[in-house]
Amino acid sequence: MHDNELLCDPHAHLSRRTLLGAGAGGAMLSTIANHLAWADATGVTDKARPKNVILLWLEGGPSQLETFDPHPGGPYGGEVKAISTSARDVEIADTLPQVAERMHLGSVVRSVTSKEGDHQRAIYNVKTGYRPDPTLVHPSIGSILCNEFPEELDIPRHISIMPQNFPARGGYLGPVYDAFKMGDPQNPVPDLNTPVAEGRFTRRMEDLRWLEDRFRKGRLGDLDQNRTLHKSSTDAALRMMSSEQISAFDVSSESKATLNQFGDTPFGRACLAATRLIGAGVRCVEVTLGGWDSHITNHSLQSGRCEILDPALAALLDRLVEQEMLENTLVVCGGEFGRTPEINKAEGRDHWPHGFSTFLAGCGIRKGGVYGATAAKPKLDAGNPLDDVGNPITIGDLHATILSSLGVAYGKEIQTPIGRPLRISEGEPVQGLLA
Repeated sequence: MHDNELLCDPHAHLSRRTLLGAGAGGAMLSTIANHLAWADATGVTDKARPKNVILLWLEGGPSQLETFDPHPGGPYGGEVKAISTSARDVEIADTLPQVAERMHLGSVVRSVTSKEGDHQRAIYNVKTGYRPDPTLVHPSIGSILCNEFPEELDIPRHISIMPQNFPARGGYLGPVYDAFKMGDPQNPVPDLNTPVAEGRFTRRMEDLRWLEDRFRKGRLGDLDQNRTLHKSSTDAALRMMSSEQISAFDVSSESKATLNQFGDTPFGRACLAATRLIGAGVRCVEVTLGGWDSHITNHSLQSGRCEILDPALAALLDRLVEQEMLENTLVVCGGEFGRTPEINKAEGRDHWPHGFSTFLAGCGIRKGGVYGATAAKPKLDAGNPLDDVGNPITIGDLHATILSSLGVAYGKEIQTPIGRPLRISEGEPVQGLLA
């Protein structure tokens, strides 16, 4: 079964909801983590270097209780235990032991809230910072970053690895800012080699240019730029085919030890590829790990996903530190919402947008911190769900924080194609997360 088959059917929620039923352990940290535990908490970045973002997208709704916000021993804690981390007084679930040893590098937000509990709407909300609007499509973070800081690169500057149903899009900025989609990096990027001999291929391109020139005569001046993108897409593809930069996609040149460090799974290889691509000049890489929608057998499903996430995220942070890229690369790890405190009769947890977790590291994010909190014994008042959340932050505020750390003027207004002025973000940065 593919991960994208594991998202629940929203029409089935009613029957699932009818199933609803009404100390923290420690862990010894590694020697390396102990030496690094009290690292510099300033998070200062080099403003002269371009800033980048890696989004580890956990599609389906990871459980905050089984990852970054455990409440063991309580009525809703489930089967996880809490373990100590390399950040002072910060504990996370025992499903992420390797990440625990790198928690001094970033901050956990435990109080993200939204008004969207359906997968498609919530994914749109988190990826764009706006709730769905039938009148336009908003751009994703990577699209905004590439639009605000234009650069020339032979390979795409915005890449989505193993996307599922909802890859990052350019929205009203235009399809030129859509993410370039690719699969498991163990396989070569398709269609980069010419299917015929070089001479024949050159003649084909000359014939295509002649045909395009004839076609454009007498037509709209912006036909390619704002409508078809045919010529610009063809030119970009030709540059990519002949560029040495495509080697950044190829993880086969990495040692077996390095692959094993990341977990040697499709997601692990994708995280490794993300570091290579950022090093080559790509501004945004989105890596998807699906299969978090745990309406049944929550603990085993969430634990299984964490077995993949844990080594990949830990190794990604290590590599960014080793290559001195973390200061100017923001790592965001999270999904569209969390899971309910209650465990239902099918031993699952359902959708929960009222206080879930996101991990942030690098690029000026405060180190070794926790922002917000959820109650270990929540009231679960349906009319006031935020009563159980300390220092709640909205999706808009989370987006503004991310964009601010990337050097984007989050309050800037952009004219949409229909002439409608719209702020890049409708939120405000959370100062407690910024160094």
